[in-house]
Amino acid sequence: MAHLLRGKQAGVQRDFSAGLDPRFFAPDEVARYGINSQIGALAYDPVQSLLALGTNDTQFGGGQIYVFGQSRVSVVLPLPRKSSVKSIQFVAEKIVCVDSKNELSVFSLESSRILSTYTPPGSVTALLTDPTLDFALLGLQNGEIVAYDLDRHYSAPLRIPNLWRQQYPKSRLTSVITLAFHPRDIGSLLIGYNAGAVIYSFKVDKATKFFQYELPPGAPGGDSDPTASSIRRYPRLTQAIWHPTGTFVLTGHEDSSLVAWDPKDGRKVLARTIQDIHVDEPGGAAAIRGATPGTFALKCPLFRLAWCSKENPDDTGLLVAGGTPTTSIEKGLTFIDLGQTPNYTTSSWQILSQYLEKPKRQQTLPTPQNAEVVDFCLIPRRSPHYAGSHDPIAVIALLTSGELVTLSFPSGHAINPTNQLHPSMSYVHPFINRIDLAPVERTRWLGMVENRSKGPPMLKGGAEAKHSMMRYANRNILQAAHADGTVRLWDLGHGDEIENQKMIQIDMARAVGRPDSVAISKMSMAGATGELAVGLRTGEVAIFRWGHNKDYGKEIRHTEAREFGLERIKDRAEPSLKEGLLPLTMFEGQSHVTALKMSDVGFAAAGFQHGTLVVIDLRGPAVIYQAGLDELGSQSKRGTFRRSNSQTQTKAEWPTSIEFAVMSLESEDYSSILLFVGTNLGRLASFKLLPESNGGYGVTFVGSSALEDRAITIAPIDADLGDPAEATQSAVAGLREGRKVNGVVLVVTTSGVKIFRPPAAKGAHKTFDEVFCDSAAVVLYQAAGYALLGLFGDGTARIYSIPALKQLASANVSHILDVRRFAEAIVTPTGDIIGWTGPSEIALLNVWGTGSDLTRSLDKLLNIEALIPPRPTISNVQWMTGTLHVTPADMDELIGGPNRPPSKRMIEQRRAEEEQQRAMKRSATAGSSSGEKEDEGYWAYMQRQMQERTQNLNIMGDSTDKVEESSSNWADDVNKFVSKQKKKAVMGFVGSKLGF
Repeated sequence: MAHLLRGKQAGVQRDFSAGLDPRFFAPDEVARYGINSQIGALAYDPVQSLLALGTNDTQFGGGQIYVFGQSRVSVVLPLPRKSSVKSIQFVAEKIVCVDSKNELSVFSLESSRILSTYTPPGSVTALLTDPTLDFALLGLQNGEIVAYDLDRHYSAPLRIPNLWRQQYPKSRLTSVITLAFHPRDIGSLLIGYNAGAVIYSFKVDKATKFFQYELPPGAPGGDSDPTASSIRRYPRLTQAIWHPTGTFVLTGHEDSSLVAWDPKDGRKVLARTIQDIHVDEPGGAAAIRGATPGTFALKCPLFRLAWCSKENPDDTGLLVAGGTPTTSIEKGLTFIDLGQTPNYTTSSWQILSQYLEKPKRQQTLPTPQNAEVVDFCLIPRRSPHYAGSHDPIAVIALLTSGELVTLSFPSGHAINPTNQLHPSMSYVHPFINRIDLAPVERTRWLGMVENRSKGPPMLKGGAEAKHSMMRYANRNILQAAHADGTVRLWDLGHGDEIENQKMIQIDMARAVGRPDSVAISKMSMAGATGELAVGLRTGEVAIFRWGHNKDYGKEIRHTEAREFGLERIKDRAEPSLKEGLLPLTMFEGQSHVTALKMSDVGFAAAGFQHGTLVVIDLRGPAVIYQAGLDELGSQSKRGTFRRSNSQTQTKAEWPTSIEFAVMSLESEDYSSILLFVGTNLGRLASFKLLPESNGGYGVTFVGSSALEDRAITIAPIDADLGDPAEATQSAVAGLREGRKVNGVVLVVTTSGVKIFRPPAAKGAHKTFDEVFCDSAAVVLYQAAGYALLGLFGDGTARIYSIPALKQLASANVSHILDVRRFAEAIVTPTGDIIGWTGPSEIALLNVWGTGSDLTRSLDKLLNIEALIPPRPTISNVQWMTGTLHVTPADMDELIGGPNRPPSKRMIEQRRAEEEQQRAMKRSATAGSSSGEKEDEGYWAYMQRQMQERTQNLNIMGDSTDKVEESSSNWADDVNKFVSKQKKKAVMGFVGSKLGF
């Protein structure tokens, strides 16, 4: 019976939830943003312009593959079994993945579904594919290599035995570590074992060269360990890659050595590290000193190597992750620019060695100092060949912390992921510490398109699926605060078509004028004006307003100017930002910002941990109120702000929730702008904002009311209509006309709900039974009515009627959201719940649904018109010297066997060629204007073709004769030159003996 009396006690005569049926309450999972678990693998396809991320199986989520394209294109590919992604690679229209359970999975980019799985006979330690092949080579832990047919979905007959053990029967370290095709000769395979590297030739079906790195006694090696330099050592191999043209083979070892080899004769060209050269010679590089005297510094292992090239594949450089001393302060990737590769046939051994010994330059591509780079993914401009390292424009680095860093290549400048990468990737670029959400008017958001200098887009592939459009609903604008002080704003949507997909970014570190200590604690955005307030743990509150940057492209030095309690920070706008959210003003508090509210009517309020409340009028801007909560006790006339219990008085009190409203106070016959402040000790303070004679506003404390616990939500309600009584622009405009709003305040605490007339009426109250509320809001279901929606510690979402506060329905959402982070979840007025599912992923739920799970993305990934360029081949000189050229078509037979039927790709290619030939014939027939050709018969046509062919052969014969004549003349000139040089040498020798 208690719920029947609460309406009268609260002063509300209507039931605002009368039209709600408990059957309406069935949460749907609408969307997910972010990465569900730790990233373990990366891959990029320059042909389709898609990026893939593979995650590990952790307590927060299972391993799966994310594929991102342009704008909001995103598809998630779950693994067939619960496991982690070890390696992923793009192969034409497929994605190939090897997981932690040694299972090969093949996914289709066209259907976004799994095509087949294969479990090889052993543990997979290496994966190799090529865009022009329909096979995947799998290196096993036992040293063998097997092949899988990606087109026919069965195991191929090719099986390469353990070549290293055949050559060195006593060797124990025989696992395959890396596999790499020759960049220009696909018939040569570089196999990296633990003990060394081998070049295997498909043409002759045997190993042609073996490379083993040996350190004689006295040689420092890569780690320069003086305790081990007195013995002969064979550092284990960790990397093996080709030079972009196949001129060299480079192996990386566990002691951080980089060893270059000549693949033709197997000789070692140079052994070096990032810092030193000739580390394989006795008495070489000295050990790097450690942090204390008498010690030496260890080096990070070589996590990843890539031999990159510019558009000219002979202009190369090495990109290295790892290999630097652990004591080094500067972290990042090391780029060794080697420059133009010498001509192998005309260069001496010394020139080849100096090419690797003396690079043009060496630089560090910087990354955050608290983490190492463990993997990276290059972003080539066009070509998928050369092991994905041809002419890259950027590199995405994976850190030990699980975060991503995008850098330009080769300059190493940080690339802003805003409007470059999918919003889900921003959750780990870097990690997000806090989120907030503001309903923004649709027309306002459509006009908020940031104009910022940026480079060419990195992801251009895919096409988004069409969704229904909600033209009359406010947009859910998410504000995400990152660990580096960056705040990014973007439309989360309602599962509908998103018209403005662009992101907006602000740099809080630049706004406050320091690069560190910019941990963001609170954010608030005004939906009607687009103004944003951001508060830090160190006490600063910065306010941003949309506008044009008059200093665009200029680095302006900050001029300190303080007035009305605020500091002007307009000159701290980013030089690269032409139009967007610009810094306006800043208030410097003395402690952690615990509550923040930006109103739609030009006021902002902030609460601090030491108990201070600050109200800012943005029309100045100016601080119009600043006082501590402990100063308000003696001012109360309508309620008691301090309790009589002396123990309660000693506790620190600070604001936890702030809300602006327009309504009438108890026993007043007019409405005004009100400010409600809830505290951590369970009190609600009421303030009135009234205009003053000088044109500004003044703030007056009018009373307080006691609550049961910490206030988490304050919701002003129109007691006559049930609509929100928030301080909107239309509500404030109505005050001039004398409009009166008969309002009540609904306050949700962790342990209960209270509805009353402010500032201190008794009202109605309900206590939650044996469970705490973490987040709540008043929500509307179409035109059926309003209700109170909350998230509770038992993992449920519950809905209560207003004003009776009777529970209408409950649903378990703990299988979707992380219950431990319910306090950080957001409940919107439309019934959406935005909550965390893990450290870097959020889910969007709508409680007015049908109880359905998250649907599969319908975005399209494959562009059938994007063609793979031909694979680079051997040069004419190599061909003339007898190098046997093997084509990808030959590899199909060498790997798949002679009885393998044509692949689907070959059939489609043949069909396309035939169609092209028919089209050319039709165009040639249609475009012929010669009357003679139009009237000629079949035999005349054949005769003309034979004549043209004879003429072409004669031209070719003439060209051949000219080449032969030129070659003969060149040989004669060479013989004359050699004879002349011999004669000069003899005469010079004789002259020197005679004293001339």
